[in-house]
Amino acid sequence: CYQQAKQVLHVAVPERLHAREEEMGIIRAFLRDHLCGHQPGSLYISGPPGTGKTACVSRVLLDCQDELAGSKTIVLNCMALGSPGSVFPAVAQELGLPGASGREGVRRLEKKLTAQQGPMVLLVLDELDQLESKGQEVLYTLFEWARLPGSRLVIVGLANALDLTDRSLARLGALPAGSSPQLLHFKPYSREQLSAILQERLGQVGGDPVLDAAALQFCARKVSAVSGDARKALDICRRAVEVVELEVKSQTLLKPLPGGE
Repeated sequence: CYQQAKQVLHVAVPERLHAREEEMGIIRAFLRDHLCGHQPGSLYISGPPGTGKTACVSRVLLDCQDELAGSKTIVLNCMALGSPGSVFPAVAQELGLPGASGREGVRRLEKKLTAQQGPMVLLVLDELDQLESKGQEVLYTLFEWARLPGSRLVIVGLANALDLTDRSLARLGALPAGSSPQLLHFKPYSREQLSAILQERLGQVGGDPVLDAAALQFCARKVSAVSGDARKALDICRRAVEVVELEVKSQTLLKPLPGGE
């Protein structure tokens, strides 16, 4: 039961994301409108860590695989890039182009993404704020591509900062209606939502409850007061299960054998 409990408390993408149905519906509708409707565009998703941004996008992409089969999907974690400008060769490589280093390479990539023929390209950029640079040239270039005539690029950017578009992409706010990025904000999880997430996960474990309901409420209350980070709540409960498991193993090892041997 301890192994099962630790498994259901993992932070990988679950089959169902509690309390994020509305946000997932917005993401799903955006992808259908732009990718299936062959309309370029951009969506900026913000919210504190552990509020389900990446998990929701990943879940929607998994659920909509058949619908998006005609599009090319590229998912990049910008934390893994050496520099903001490294995003261009990374995207070029995914599209089968020679490395897009230097201005010529960037122009070649732009030409590819704005050519009339070819599939729509979905570019998911997690930790988008890592692409901030002097003059914000990298971010402006990417978001400009998503609104050029004939563009086949759809961008979904994710970051913690609520004000990234206002702070770093102020010029985009001055664009005509429908040209600037669509915004979606994820609020921290409440105590009730965290408690429901924990109970739902642990409800998958058969037999007696591994963690007491009062303990789950206590964990949810503490985490919601500090951050509302679901990953933190899952980590705490998983660690608690590990501690109990070690104690039980220790007691079993020290238990006297039958007959006093």
